[in-house]
Order: sequence, then structure tokens, then C-alpha cells
Amino acid sequence: MEPIKIFQKYFVNPIKYNTGYNVVNTLTYAIILGVAALMVYKILKRLGIKYDNAFFRALIPYMVFGAFTRALTDATIYPRTYLTVTPGIYVVTFAITFASLLITHRLFKDWRRAFLYLGWTLVGLDFIMLLAHIYKIHFTWTVLKYFIPALIISEGVIYLMTKKIELVRENSYLFYAHFYDATTTFVGIQFMGYWEQHVLPRFLINLTGTAAVMYPLKLIILVIVLHLMKELQETESDKELMDFIKMVIFILGFAPGTRNLLRMLMGV
Repeated sequence: MEPIKIFQKYFVNPIKYNTGYNVVNTLTYAIILGVAALMVYKILKRLGIKYDNAFFRALIPYMVFGAFTRALTDATIYPRTYLTVTPGIYVVTFAITFASLLITHRLFKDWRRAFLYLGWTLVGLDFIMLLAHIYKIHFTWTVLKYFIPALIISEGVIYLMTKKIELVRENSYLFYAHFYDATTTFVGIQFMGYWEQHVLPRFLINLTGTAAVMYPLKLIILVIVLHLMKELQETESDKELMDFIKMVIFILGFAPGTRNLLRMLMGV
């Protein structure tokens, strides 16, 4: 098969026809994400931008912005293009985030605060777009009837695990974020008529007949990955890199979960 046809089949068509992910594009995107994360980490170190709790908090609005923008695309408020759906929206959100970081870092003494405020401004612009096209939205508040109890139970399980398992306790925010994501998937598929786009979750959901399989899947993957990262960490420099990777892992749970929740609430 010609390279162009391969690219069309495995990368373009899934986006064009909204057929979800396949093994080829999933592995390719994972490799690209890994390489991009390492490059960003090295650039931040060269610029003297230290990854810390304040920097992490300043990134939160950009995660919300990416998820909100993606949900507004689902609601047809933004046009559906290769740049407004996954994986394009990740590229756009990253570009905006990184440009905002560089600009605020260069222009402001208290750049973290400026970076944070700029992020919430972007979220505010999305909110204005929502209000301007509110006639397109059919809010489905019944989703909360399923989401809130499921979230309380699932996050309660994580809380109990932090009391017994050191690895979970040390990385509780990652488990909370990914169980939040798992809850949106569970509620969306089990009660709201949505379907899973990712290869492995889709296979396991079809195999078990329930989207609740997302909880053990998330738990097992996180435990394995975090255990390997802990074993690989030897120096303080390694710790900084591992903390940065954990931030990426958090984004991969929090952002899709927020998009899923917003999408369900907007009835799209």
C-alpha cells in the first residue's frame, strides 16, 4: 500500500469520518507525545523555567481551555476541522499554551500569575462563545444524576487506597484525575448512549459488556507506569523529569474527562 494511502486510511479517515482511533495512529500519537514532552522539558530547563506547584496550577486553565474548545466543536459552535478535533486540538492547545508561557515569561516579572490570568482569559473567551450561541445548546442536566454518585464512589475508593498504598498516596492527584476521566467514560457509555473511541478501552468494554472496566484499566496502567518511573528515578534531575511526565499524565486524564463532562452536559 502506498504511503499516501496508508496515511489516508489510518490518520485522515478516522478524523474525517469520526470512526475513532486504530492501533497505528494510537501508537504513532503516543510516540509523538513522548518526544514532544521531552523536547518541551528540555526547553523549559534551558529557559530556567522550573516546574513546580505554582507552574502546575497555572497550567490548569489551559487544560480547561483545550477541553472546553473541543466540547464547543462537538456542539458545532466551532467548525469541525483537523485542528479542532483530536489530535489536532492538542497541537493547537499546546501551541497557544507554549506561546503564552514564552510571552508572559519574557514580559512580566510575576510571570506565573500573568500566565495563569491569560489562561483563564482564554477560558472566558470560550464561555462568551457559548453564551453567544446558547440557542444551539440543549443542556442535559440528567447526566449529573449518574455522574455525581459515580464520581463520589470512585474517588472515595482512591481516598481509601491512599490510606493503604504508598504509591497511590504519593500520586493521589493522578489517580483522582484518571478516575474522574473513567467516570465520565462510564457514565457516557453506560447511561447516555456514547461510544468509546480508543482502541484498548473499546476492546475491553466490548469484551466485558460494561464501561466500568475503565476503572481497573486506569488503576492497573497507572500503578505499572508509576512503579516503573519510581524504579528509574535515581538523581534529582531524574525527579524533575519524572514530575514533568506526571504532569503530562495528569493532563491526559483531566483534559479528556473535562471534555467528556462538558459534552454530555451540552447534550452533544
